[in-house]
Amino acid sequence: QVQLVESGGGAVQAGGSLSLSCVASGSIFGIDAMGWYRQAPGKQRELVAATTNHGDTMYADSVKGRFTTFRDNAKRTVYLHMDALKVEDTAVYYCNGAPDIITARAMGVLWYWGQGTQVTVSS
Repeated sequence: QVQLVESGGGAVQAGGSLSLSCVASGSIFGIDAMGWYRQAPGKQRELVAATTNHGDTMYADSVKGRFTTFRDNAKRTVYLHMDALKVEDTAVYYCNGAPDIITARAMGVLWYWGQGTQVTVSS
């Protein structure tokens, strides 16, 4: 069982930027899709971005053009850079792996969830 540790969250004003990291305790070389998810209070967890071993990426419409995700398999790390943050981006952010992006969208993740990292955006 791979363990995931997310970090980099914090409190920022609207329009600001944050960069999140997720380090896996095991190899992610064979994991096609690595996704970033978020869960806001009272809402379901949702996939906001994902990157594949083929270099493909996907973004939820709500973050497209503002968020960028990439991975470094050698470092077992996935990154999420967030620009132009909005109040509605406030949530706990998590990462996880999936066999492919379609499965990631369906919340078909491979491992237990980590603790996540809190992102709070104020107006």
